[in-house]
Amino acid sequence: MADPNTVYQTPLASRYASKEMAYNWSNAKKFATWRRLWIALATCERQLGLTDITQEALDQMAQHVEDIDYAAAAEEERKRRHDVMAHVHTFGVAAPAAAGIIHLGATSCYITDNSELILIRDALDLLIPKLVQLIRVMRDFAMAQRSLPTLGFTHFQPAQLTTVGKRASLWLQELLMDLRNITRVRDDLCFRGVKGTTGTQGSFLALFDGDHDKVKQLDRLVTAYFNFPKAYPVTGQTYTRKVDLDLLSALGSFGATAHKIATDVRLLAHLKEMEEPIEADQIGSSAMAYKRNPMRSERVCSLGRHLMTLVSNAQQTAATQWFERTLDDSANRRVTLPEAFLTADIVVAHLVNIVQGAVVYPRVIQARIAQELPFMATENIIMAMVRAGGDRQACHEAIRVASRDAAAQVKQHGRPNDLIDRIRANPYFKPVHDQLDRLLDPASFVGRAPEQVAEFVAEEVDPLLATHQHAQAGAMEVNV
Repeated sequence: MADPNTVYQTPLASRYASKEMAYNWSNAKKFATWRRLWIALATCERQLGLTDITQEALDQMAQHVEDIDYAAAAEEERKRRHDVMAHVHTFGVAAPAAAGIIHLGATSCYITDNSELILIRDALDLLIPKLVQLIRVMRDFAMAQRSLPTLGFTHFQPAQLTTVGKRASLWLQELLMDLRNITRVRDDLCFRGVKGTTGTQGSFLALFDGDHDKVKQLDRLVTAYFNFPKAYPVTGQTYTRKVDLDLLSALGSFGATAHKIATDVRLLAHLKEMEEPIEADQIGSSAMAYKRNPMRSERVCSLGRHLMTLVSNAQQTAATQWFERTLDDSANRRVTLPEAFLTADIVVAHLVNIVQGAVVYPRVIQARIAQELPFMATENIIMAMVRAGGDRQACHEAIRVASRDAAAQVKQHGRPNDLIDRIRANPYFKPVHDQLDRLLDPASFVGRAPEQVAEFVAEEVDPLLATHQHAQAGAMEVNV
């Protein structure tokens, strides 16, 4: 066996992915699933009256589902240049009583497409509970921080205040959309079933001497054998690659959400307002010992970008299928489908880790607010002066001059914003001096942000989580 350090391995599996998702796309599961598909086909064909299929054949196949001779299969494929037929032969050697009936009436896509649909379904069943867990921890973070005022940004320029929790609710809303999209893909997923070489079921019609009912029953029985609610009613040789496009679109959309969240965290880390977790012995830079780089968030952006690019791949594949099928999808999908799920799995785990361990720095947030709030409060001060009997235009001019001078202190001299000190020192503003603390309370500038978060969680988040209350994700370790 080759030293794994001397051959390329995808870092998605070797470096980052969870054990369960990596196993789902492994050769061990893939080829064992192929054998289960052959067993299902033979079992159902025998049930419908094909007496050439013996119980001994079924028993021998059942005894050799997972003990696969990979070396023999590889040698057979080298000779035949056909992976499915190589494994038909290898399975027949292991179960000689079944050698003549394995794959009876089927085409290769009975094995490849149906196995891929099984792996996709199982991968979704691994991913969805993890996404639910991410929504739970994001919900808790949003609620815990719903009332903490922070400076909002538009165009990454200081804007009106919001709250830390309200900003998190924007992330949360996109995650809800992703959960709905991915769950809908899972609910829509069907089996290819038993359709034959060009989807006409002609080989099975011949096998059952023209009995249409038995052919339909065979399709239903094999589909039910693998716990799919139904098969796609019509196919070519393959199930339509539009299914893959639908799937990758949902996963790629989640990639965009993840990239947006992680980018915001990276920007907040630069502002020193919020940080992702960091281990005691973690090194941020090999040269600059003081650095605390947002490594997890950067990785989410990196892999989220990869996940997004896979959508266009699925678009190209769906668009270029000729008539009943062409084989230029095969090698492509061997890469695209596993990578999409491995990447999504890694990104979810990292986001859970980031949100659960996120550190918020209220004093830094307050200091930044203090730099900008005096300018934002000027309209409130003008209105308070008018209520105290002042002239609106005169007050506006006094505020304008004071704001200009305060801005010059900040921009030209790097000094703190002293606008409020200037207002306190100006006898003109004496009627509102005792109101300034109240007029400058950050909580009075966040509008309904705290209430919006609570209402959003109660009306949208919690009901959706309730529909997934049995979705339990295992421990999500962030590797490397």
